Amino acid sequence: MGIAEHQVRAAELLRAAGILPVVTVHTLDQARAVSAALLEGGLPAIELTLRTPVAMDALAMLKRELPGVVVGAGTVLTVEQMQQSIDAGADFLVTPGTPAHMADALAAAPLPVVPGAASPTELLALYARGFRVCKLFPATAVGGLAMIKGLAGPVPDLKLCPTGGITEDSAAEYLEQKNVLCIGGSWMVPGNWIADGAWDKVRDAAAGAAKIVARVRGH
Repeated sequence: MGIAEHQVRAAELLRAAGILPVVTVHTLDQARAVSAALLEGGLPAIELTLRTPVAMDALAMLKRELPGVVVGAGTVLTVEQMQQSIDAGADFLVTPGTPAHMADALAAAPLPVVPGAASPTELLALYARGFRVCKLFPATAVGGLAMIKGLAGPVPDLKLCPTGGITEDSAAEYLEQKNVLCIGGSWMVPGNWIADGAWDKVRDAAAGAAKIVARVRGH
């Protein structure tokens, strides 16, 4: 798969998601339950961060047991993690930032990828490399809506998934931007809800997030 093809697929995947929950789990049971609650609430795609020892096993388990969930491997920092995520069955890959060696590896990946960047210079370097779908992270800390609006003029075909600091209250304004495919957020999956097993709260918050997407996009 060439970079152009997997960027088209990444754009389709993120646009369909609208809001991408950024999920961190410490047990397989947590991964199973939180993903099921998100799916029930109307958010079938997740970014599962590789920040805990159980994350890779959780990714593989979700692909086996919950085929309705679209699982992206998040916080992919190394080529080794990229390959492990592919082997575990990840549907797509997300990086928080993208040094040159990772950009090369991601460009050759056999699945959709969403490389991360934190500045116009970093985004334009990825654009020059052939990427058209990028994660802006940490979004609110590096300029948020002002940066996103500023990029829409010079590079209108660069589409973004801003993540970091976005809340339920600010989600709609981000989704309204013409160069935003999707937003990443964790307000529907806070660590204390996952630790406490508050799956009803996760489901209800996911349903609220899905309604935001439907309201903004008219479906």
